[in-house]
Amino acid sequence: MLLRSRPNLGWGSATHSTLRARTLATSARAAGSRIPRFLYLRLLINAGLLSGAVLGMTAFVYDARAGLTDPKLQDERVQSLREDSSKPSSNSLSELLRTYAVFSFCSVPVLVDWAPSMLAALSAVPGLKQLTEAVVRATFFNQFVGGDTAEDALPLIEALRARNTGCLFAYSVEVDEAKASGGATDQSKGSPESAVAVHKQVVQETLHCIDVAADFEDKHTPGRIGRRTWVAIKLSAMVPDAEILRRFSKHLVESRTKTRPPAAFPGCPLPSDLDVLSASQHGVSVDQLTEADIAALRELRDDLVTICNRAKERGVRLIFDAEYTWYEPAIDAFTLDMMRKFNRLPKQSWLVSLSQGRQHTQELQPLIYATYQAYLRRTPEYLAHSIAAARKEGYSLGVKLVRGAYHPHELVAHPSTSATADASMASPSVSTSLSISPDPVPPVWTSKAETDERYNACVRTLVGAVEEDVRVRGAGNPPTIGVLFGTHNWESVNLIIEELTKRGLATADEDGRVSVGESVAERVTIGQLYGMTAALTSYLVERVRSPSPFVIKYIPYGRLSEVMPYLGRRAIENKSVLGNGGAVEERRRAAAELWARMFGGK
Repeated sequence: MLLRSRPNLGWGSATHSTLRARTLATSARAAGSRIPRFLYLRLLINAGLLSGAVLGMTAFVYDARAGLTDPKLQDERVQSLREDSSKPSSNSLSELLRTYAVFSFCSVPVLVDWAPSMLAALSAVPGLKQLTEAVVRATFFNQFVGGDTAEDALPLIEALRARNTGCLFAYSVEVDEAKASGGATDQSKGSPESAVAVHKQVVQETLHCIDVAADFEDKHTPGRIGRRTWVAIKLSAMVPDAEILRRFSKHLVESRTKTRPPAAFPGCPLPSDLDVLSASQHGVSVDQLTEADIAALRELRDDLVTICNRAKERGVRLIFDAEYTWYEPAIDAFTLDMMRKFNRLPKQSWLVSLSQGRQHTQELQPLIYATYQAYLRRTPEYLAHSIAAARKEGYSLGVKLVRGAYHPHELVAHPSTSATADASMASPSVSTSLSISPDPVPPVWTSKAETDERYNACVRTLVGAVEEDVRVRGAGNPPTIGVLFGTHNWESVNLIIEELTKRGLATADEDGRVSVGESVAERVTIGQLYGMTAALTSYLVERVRSPSPFVIKYIPYGRLSEVMPYLGRRAIENKSVLGNGGAVEERRRAAAELWARMFGGK
């Protein structure tokens, strides 16, 4: 028994050991199969991060080298002005990194095209919404927006003034085209201010914006001369439903008397445009407009009078921004109405000049500026008509000349170009249903070269009008014309300076710097968007000497949710309006300056 049991014990022990070994081996294989997979995943992630870092660094080095060596980016005129400048660059490393990141994004068209959809998708996912907003705030918001409130933007405005740069301040609330084309806007559902309509909140904030701008200027600028903190407003945000402006515009296009010479759509505004709002018209049926529409338009006019009165009292110029052409006839009508009221010039006589001359020099004129878009076919005729009308009626003409920021939207909206236009560059809600143009061709020039040609022609016309005003009226009377040239284009900027010099409105020294006197500085200013073309702004600050800032930056403010439409347009504008690799140039300039900061130059 014992002998038989030993083999059994031996066999059992061996079998147990074998089974145990097999089990351990199986577990080891199983564990081994899991460990390589986990390590492989980590390795894959690390490799991706490393590859991204290598690619990013390679792209940065390439951009920096291009920025340091490209003759287009190292303009000799800029270099000659900077060589003897003792002022260090005012941009911090974090600002330069942000600029490089933002314009790197804007340099990839497919990313810009998909940005609205990506933001909407990410913002709809709990947890990702907060992360997405944080990324947008750290990049695009901080690059192009002054802050959440007017007070938040004050440190930036102070910093700009220290660099001899002014500010065009704006509460940046833009109309949502999807809402505008499909019904009334949201009236602050769920907000603590839900009892106050959204458009009324915009009006109140605009009044507050004027006060903040005026308080800043009162601290920095004595009197009414040389004040360079202005305020821009958008009328589409000041009505309960932007569709009201579209219906009113359509009414004006169909009923307005044609001017001579005729101007292309959207035509020229006339003093009679707002007659439909008069008390005698109460209850009268008007094509395209309901009684509720007319009541809302009357309310808008009353609100604009309140805003303009506040601006006049506080010494703050107002810029009425242009918008889509389907709103523009209405915007033009209200702008002209306010200009005729608040830009009224005193009648000229020796008695008035002697008794009230000091008061006249303290009047801020022009107080109201209209916006003229060079990409519109009508602009040369519209500008000529405006200059003639202002002279005839005795009010000061305020002109903000820009190329235009809605070009892709206009091509998509017009039936003649909607099929061939690049819809990816316009808001998805823009369609041919919005266009009110009766013309067979789109209201905008189809090529950038045509727009550039018209912009420069308008520059010559306006500088000529300024020259005539300075020579005829002199420094003792308020200007009959004031111009804000809005441009990011180097050629146009130098054309403005050359025209001023050629006409004797500025004097140039041997180094290329020019000086302008107070009478010209009160009539001519150049404006650019905050966050864009910083090199051009610095160039202007260094080249032009004037008693007040010659260049101002457009600084919007508002909560992130409010300024998202504005940020979307900025991305599109970097892609389309700057054009010809404008975003790439900005990216390379930022990279070159970063390289110089970190490694001491070339």
